[in-house]
Amino acid sequence: MNVAAPSLPTDVTLPDWLQDCLIEHRSPLACNESASSPTEVNLVCEAFDFAYELHRGQTRASGEPYIAHPIAVAGLLRDLGGSAAMIAAGFLHDVIEDTDVTAEEIEQRFGSEVRRLVEGVTKLSKFNFASKTERLAENFRRMFLAMAQDIRVIVVKLADRLHNMRTLEHLPDDKRRRIALETREIFAPLANRLGIGRFKWELEDLSFKYLEPEAYQQIRQLISDKRTDREARLERVAETLRERLDQLGIHCYDISGRPKHLYGIYQKMQRQQKSFEEIFDIAAIRIIVETNDECYRALAVVHDAFRPIPGRFKDYIGLPKPNRYQSLHTVVIGNTGRPIEVQIRTLEMHHVAEYGIAAHWKYKETGGSSSTKLTADDEKFTWLRQLLEWQSDLKDAQEYLESVKGNLFDDDVYVFTPSGDVIALAQGATPIDFAYRIHTEVGNHCAGARVNDRMVTLDTPLKNGDIVEIITQKNSHPSLDWLNFAVTTGARNRIRQWYKRSHRDANILRGRELLEKDLGKRGLEALLKSEPMQATAERCNYQSPEDLLAALGYGEITLNLVLNRLREAIKARQPIAPAPKDDPDTLVHPSSSATTAITPAARGAKGSPIVGVEGLLYNLAGCCNPVPGEPIIGVVTLGSSRGISIHRQGCSNTEAVPGDRLIPVSWNAPDTRSRPQTYPVQIQIEVIDRVGVLKDILSRLSDYNINVRSAQVKTIPGQTAVINLGIDIIDHEQLERIFTQIRKMSDVLQLRRVSQVEDT
Repeated sequence: MNVAAPSLPTDVTLPDWLQDCLIEHRSPLACNESASSPTEVNLVCEAFDFAYELHRGQTRASGEPYIAHPIAVAGLLRDLGGSAAMIAAGFLHDVIEDTDVTAEEIEQRFGSEVRRLVEGVTKLSKFNFASKTERLAENFRRMFLAMAQDIRVIVVKLADRLHNMRTLEHLPDDKRRRIALETREIFAPLANRLGIGRFKWELEDLSFKYLEPEAYQQIRQLISDKRTDREARLERVAETLRERLDQLGIHCYDISGRPKHLYGIYQKMQRQQKSFEEIFDIAAIRIIVETNDECYRALAVVHDAFRPIPGRFKDYIGLPKPNRYQSLHTVVIGNTGRPIEVQIRTLEMHHVAEYGIAAHWKYKETGGSSSTKLTADDEKFTWLRQLLEWQSDLKDAQEYLESVKGNLFDDDVYVFTPSGDVIALAQGATPIDFAYRIHTEVGNHCAGARVNDRMVTLDTPLKNGDIVEIITQKNSHPSLDWLNFAVTTGARNRIRQWYKRSHRDANILRGRELLEKDLGKRGLEALLKSEPMQATAERCNYQSPEDLLAALGYGEITLNLVLNRLREAIKARQPIAPAPKDDPDTLVHPSSSATTAITPAARGAKGSPIVGVEGLLYNLAGCCNPVPGEPIIGVVTLGSSRGISIHRQGCSNTEAVPGDRLIPVSWNAPDTRSRPQTYPVQIQIEVIDRVGVLKDILSRLSDYNINVRSAQVKTIPGQTAVINLGIDIIDHEQLERIFTQIRKMSDVLQLRRVSQVEDT
C-alpha cells in the first residue's frame, strides 16, 4: 500500500537535512513510536513545528517569513555538530522574547536542557533600564552567568548573531553600524575565545563590511584581481613540499593554500602602516598530517626546502593558545622570493581550529550529555571565570563593558611560575597582575618580584617566556600606586577591595567630600538620611548610604552615576517645593533647607527647561551661552553655590573637565502656552566701516523682534569696524535665521558667536 508523503511548509525554503527529518518524523512508523521516549529527530522536528506555529505571520525586515531565521540558526548549530537539544534551542531561541510563550512552557514541552539554552540566549527586552549601556551590560552579565552553567549558550547566541549579520543589509544604516560594532567588539572575540575560527572570521569580515565599507570593497577587489597569480604561486610551493614529504613517508591529509580573511589583512595593513602591495602573506600554505611528531618532521622539511625568516616561527603545539588552538607557524621565502606563511597541524588540531569548543561534540564520542559546564580546574574557561568574578566587583555598567571588551580582545602573554606552570596574562601585565592571578593573598602581601632570576620593579611589563617569582612579606600590603600599572581587571579589583575593607572610614569621608563638591555642605547630612538617598544606594546595589559613600570614595562607582540615580530618586519621591509667596522667582533646592534664586528664564513654565538636572541647582554657562536646540553638557562645578553649569557641547572650558564631573543633559520641550523664554547670546560682527552700518544691523534684528541688551563698536581709521552685540534669543533655530539675514548684508565681512572664559 502506498502512503502519501507528509506535507511540508511551502511558505519557506527548507534545507535538505530538515526536510529529511520532517519526513522521517511524520511517517506512519514514527507516529507509532512511544511518545515517552522521543528520538533526537522527534525533538528537533517538534521544536521546528512549535516555532513555525508561533512565528506564523511574523516577517523579517527583508520581508521573508520570520521562521527562516530560526531555521538558519539551527542549521549552523547542526554544522557545528550540536546535539538535538542545541538544534532545538536554535529553532526556539526567539520564542520567549517575541511571543507569549514562557520558559516554563518550553521546559514542559522540551525539557530542562532546552529551556536552559533558550533562556540563556534570550535578551532582557522586557525589563526596564535607565540607559542602553545598562541594558547591554545586564544582557552580558546574564549571558555569562548562563554560559557558566552551560557553555553551549554562547554557541547558540553566536549562531544567532552570525545569521543576523548575514542579513544585515535589510536594516537602516544606523542600526547596521550599531550591530556591526557590537559584533566586532564582543561576539567575534567571544568566538575567538571559544576557538570557533569559522565563526570568528566571518563575523569580523561582515562587521568590516558595514563599519568600513570603502576599505572592505577595496581589499576585496584587490584580492580578487591577484587571485590567479597567487593561487599558481602557492600551488608551486605546495607541490614542492608534497614531493619532499612523500619521499620521507610523511602522510598528508591535505596540503593547500588558503586566503586570509579580509579583516585580518586590513588589520595588518593598519598595524604595520603598509599598503596592500606591501603585504605579502595574504595567503598561507596549510599542511595537515597525522601525528604531533610528523608536525615537527614536516617543519624540518619546510625549512630545508625554503629559507625561513628569523623570528617568524611560533610553536602553538608546545604552548597552545587559551582557546586550545594548536599549530606550527613559520614564514619562509618562496620560489618567487616572496614571504609565504606555512601552518602545520594534525587533523584533530585542524578540527579544533575550525570548530573550537564545538569540536568536543562534533569529533569525539563523549558517551553522555554533550553539555559543557564550567569547572574550577578547566583552564579553557579561565577568561570566563574572570568575567564572572567581575559581575559583583564592577557596579558601573560602562566600566563593566570596557572590562569585558578588554578581556576578550587582549592577546595573552605566557609566563611561567618557578615550578614551570604556564600562566596566561593580558598584554602589558606586570608582576602585580601575576601575583593576584596566583592568589589574592599573594598579591596583597607582595613585596617584590624576580623575573628570570633578576629583581625587577613591580611595574615591569612581562614578556612571553618570563619566569616570574613573587616575594611576599607578612607586613606588606597593596599601594594605591599599583592601580597606575596593574593591567588586569582582576588585580585592580582586588586592590580596590583591600582598600575597601582596610580604609572604610577614609573612603566614606572621601565619598562625602565628592558629594559635597556637587551639593554643598548645607543639607547634605539630612539628605544622607533621607529616603531618596537610601533608594539611590539600593538602586546602585548597596545596602546603605554609607556603603554607597565608601564605594564612591575608593572608585568602585562613579560620581556621575550616583548623581543620576539621586536625581531619579528625588524626582520620584520628593517633588520640588512650591515657591514662597513673597518671591515668585525662587525655587527650593530639595537637598537643602536654604533657597537659591533662579530666574524665570532659567526655570521655564513646565519646570526645569533642562532634562537631567531636575531638583538640582544649575546655571547656564556665561562662557558659551547655550540656547535651546543645540547639544549641551552638564558640568558639576567645584564651588558649593553654583551647582551644575550647563555648557554647549564642544565648549573649550569643558575640554579639561574629568569625566566624573560631566552629566548628560538635554533641552526640555518648550511650553507653547506661555510666553517664549529668551537666552543671552554674544555675537561679534566685522564690517566695512561706514556711516549707518550699525543702524542697518539693528534694523534687521528689530524686524525679527530680537531684543538688543548691549552694543559696542570699535573702529580703527582706514580699517574695518568690530561690533559686539548682546542679544536675547529664543532658540538655536532663531539664531541661525538671524545670522543668515546679517550675512546677506554686503558690508558684513565676518560674523561669529563670542565666548568668554569661565571657571568650571
